[in-house]
Amino acid sequence: MSQDQAHILLVDDDERIRTLLHRYLSENGFRVTIAADAADARDKLRFMEPDLMVLDVMMPDESGLAFTESLRADRAPTLPILLLTARGAPEDQIAGFEAGADDYLGKPFDPRVLLLRIRAMLRRTTQPTQASGPIQLGSASFDPERNELTTPRGLVRLTGAELALLAALAAKPNEILSRESLALALDMDESSERAIDVQVTRLRRKLEPDPREPRYLHTVRGRGYVLKPGT
Repeated sequence: MSQDQAHILLVDDDERIRTLLHRYLSENGFRVTIAADAADARDKLRFMEPDLMVLDVMMPDESGLAFTESLRADRAPTLPILLLTARGAPEDQIAGFEAGADDYLGKPFDPRVLLLRIRAMLRRTTQPTQASGPIQLGSASFDPERNELTTPRGLVRLTGAELALLAALAAKPNEILSRESLALALDMDESSERAIDVQVTRLRRKLEPDPREPRYLHTVRGRGYVLKPGT
């Protein structure tokens, strides 16, 4: 599947924004399905598997944050989600990442920026990593060629951002990677240091036996993070 054949689910309660973005994304080669709110989107997800969802945060009845959390806990743990919101403060962005979003774009925005973000997110889910051979992390194993994390409980589902983060760390095991370099690997703004911290926390919950006492994904104060394979 090429990026321009990707299917996007666009969820926004503002009809004007839905219409404008539907037209713009369609003109740029994407297949687009629209939904007016979380309930509408949830119904559509029963019958389709989009490649990516663009989701407004400020919606009636169920916010985009609450909807993202429910999707991560239930039917769409790996669906790439890009949140749109008029709230652009750092704490609002962090709340979005903590809810499980892969990226976050504040309103108003240039549609060209949205297009770049969408294509970057799709690259994370379709491009193979450069690391060679599985990496053993205790009883877990990460295969960078297959983009799979396996534990004794079975295959672990990672979001696109979590997968890109683990792949970047696994490509340079035992090497300290700065938050800035990891942000670039995730196609995030270099200033998104706190967002990287959030993604590390989410990844540890899936990777580490005890996320509070990490064995493999370590913090190096003032420098960044390092992945230390081992048994």
